[in-house]
Amino acid sequence: MNHSIRNAWMAAVAMFALLFGAISYVQVIGATDLNDNPWNQRAVLANYCNDRGSIIVGGKPIAESVAGDETCKYQRSYAQPELYAGITGYFSRTYGSTGLEQQLRDELAGSSDQLFLDRVSQIFLGSQPKGASVELTIDPVIQKLAYDLIPDGQRGSIVVTNPKTGAIIAMVSKPSYDPNLIATHDPAKEQTAYEQINKVPGINLNQSVSGPTGALLAPGSVFKLVDTAAALSSGKYNKDSVLPNPDSLPLPGSSASLPNYAGGNCSVRNTADFAFALEQSCNTPFASIALDLGEKAISDQASKFGFGQDFGDQLKLQSAISNFPKNLDQAALAQSAVGQRDVRATPLQIAMMTAAIANQGVQMKPDLIKTVRAPDLRVINEPKPEALRTSTTPEIASQITQWMTDVVSKGIASGAAVPGVQVAGKTGTAQLGNTGLNNSWFTGFAPANDPQVAVTIVMEGVDVSTGAKLTSPNAKKIFEAVLNK
Repeated sequence: MNHSIRNAWMAAVAMFALLFGAISYVQVIGATDLNDNPWNQRAVLANYCNDRGSIIVGGKPIAESVAGDETCKYQRSYAQPELYAGITGYFSRTYGSTGLEQQLRDELAGSSDQLFLDRVSQIFLGSQPKGASVELTIDPVIQKLAYDLIPDGQRGSIVVTNPKTGAIIAMVSKPSYDPNLIATHDPAKEQTAYEQINKVPGINLNQSVSGPTGALLAPGSVFKLVDTAAALSSGKYNKDSVLPNPDSLPLPGSSASLPNYAGGNCSVRNTADFAFALEQSCNTPFASIALDLGEKAISDQASKFGFGQDFGDQLKLQSAISNFPKNLDQAALAQSAVGQRDVRATPLQIAMMTAAIANQGVQMKPDLIKTVRAPDLRVINEPKPEALRTSTTPEIASQITQWMTDVVSKGIASGAAVPGVQVAGKTGTAQLGNTGLNNSWFTGFAPANDPQVAVTIVMEGVDVSTGAKLTSPNAKKIFEAVLNK
């Protein structure tokens, strides 16, 4: 009898411990993950009809709460919705939230710890709960320019930053969508819009990341900046090093060869220095460097630039992690060294890599938030520029900058040249299988001797001619617009 009672007691204790553990996980350990889940409707429904704070760009709201209907006192409204959808995300009764609407939910809903006294005051005054407003670092003129530079129907992304502070000046992508269609109080219209938008190639509203922060793309030759930094850091190479530059490089352990880039003048030299190899974006010198240094040296340098790492705590957007593959055979290493094979990077990652070179080797935290203000307009958060990581030395960054200016002044990125301004840049063409199409890249900064702006552009699935027209020349337009403000 006592044995049966003891067994029953032990079973009851075990069940209590299991129940207590589950509750503890939900309430403490897993609370943040559950709150962050875009499919968690409880977090949305708790304040769906409240006066949510505005998201502001250039002094004007791009997302705000407006008068609703008899079912809900307030409704979310988005100005210039396609222009900012990749940043604001959406706020939906049925589908939850994404973008800043999700990541800044506590501030916008007025439920953050910093707004505790405001909530108490609202309760005593019997007033409607109101959230904080969030002003972004985005420049509305540059944002509109960048968006318009991506042709309708073309998949692409543009990121414009201040390399010295990490502030994001513009960040756009196409295709885009209208979040107002999902913010409606009409469930039938909301569902129809959601399903139709999800059918657009390049848009997946089920994902919390997309565009500049989420699109993982083959970076092509812009990755050669990683190889260059790794080579100079190794001590085996210097600015005067002579690099092998054959028309093609037999891939070890394979019957295939890696050809040199055919779009420049690589074929005129059998050997090259770094300046020429970068100017003409030759493949074989950088593949040779990778084979010489080994996978670890390239992988470690990629990590220092942010591959495999996050963007810090000031971006306030979920983002995909860029990747340099591991455990490569020699053939795969050679291909990866020129940004092909399984190397994948987001446009923001390439932008931050370039910004680190511009900023003497120091990568700043990318920042979208200028200020957060309580309902009475007092500032409750004003992020300051903060270093994220050291990617390379000032000396190496300076040397790479010099070579990048040659890429623009006398190399294949000449379309980015701005009269009277020294521009540093690098192009990239990542082949997409045997389709004849590429991801076409430009990344660079200006002025080279005192960088004020860094620009990264990628156009997906284009032929070489189209890519050349939509990258470097468009970067020039953005450089001029920012520097002339």
